[in-house]
Amino acid sequence: MKRILTITAICTLSASPAYAGSLTQNWSGEASLSGARTSGNTSTTDVGLAFHLKKEAGPWAHKFDTTYDLGRADGQDTNNRFFIAYQIDRKINERFYGFATADYFTDGFGPFKQGNYLGAGLGYQFIQSEPLQWALEAGAGFRSQKSRESGFIPSLRQDEFALSGGSQFKYALNDAVSFYNNTEILWSDSDTYIWNDIGITANLSGNLAARFSFRIDTHSNVPVGTVKTDTITRGALVYTLK
Repeated sequence: MKRILTITAICTLSASPAYAGSLTQNWSGEASLSGARTSGNTSTTDVGLAFHLKKEAGPWAHKFDTTYDLGRADGQDTNNRFFIAYQIDRKINERFYGFATADYFTDGFGPFKQGNYLGAGLGYQFIQSEPLQWALEAGAGFRSQKSRESGFIPSLRQDEFALSGGSQFKYALNDAVSFYNNTEILWSDSDTYIWNDIGITANLSGNLAARFSFRIDTHSNVPVGTVKTDTITRGALVYTLK
């Protein structure tokens, strides 16, 4: 049934050239190429590619995020993680907005090899005046994730109801340097997942910037033979799309 609804939606949008054309215009955001050092389930030096895009059209806002990290040592992959997410926001008033979100990941070496989340909720622009911006979100939805095999313990998929919460904080220190701190919590009966990403970005020239960041990911319940916490220390070149 879900597949039929998805195909129907795609066909409907494809049949509307005006909508399809507007959907591909007026995006802003950034693309980044990074080098990273990880610890936890893997200890590697990685290369990463990421896109963070946003488009606003009246009361609506579209957000698209994708990252890919690859690490190799002695001719073998030591890290291989892909993540993609899409969120659509609908402004209710100057501070409140509703949202729907969907994400998917695969991880070749983490405690969970695959997962996705589909949910909706409310967001609140707690502070929205320059130089400080801070938004809080809370929602509920459906979570599915597949654990990694461990010894004689087979892979297990959990499909369950989940609650989510998030914080996006950004502060412009001056015209060239900014600081951010983003956090997300995803709770379900089998596992609570928390990640926090903190970083500083400095403009180099024109649309090009440098960024240094640190991220920590932790699960409350992981398969035997894996650890609960992974960290990523990352340096990146960032190209801003305006």
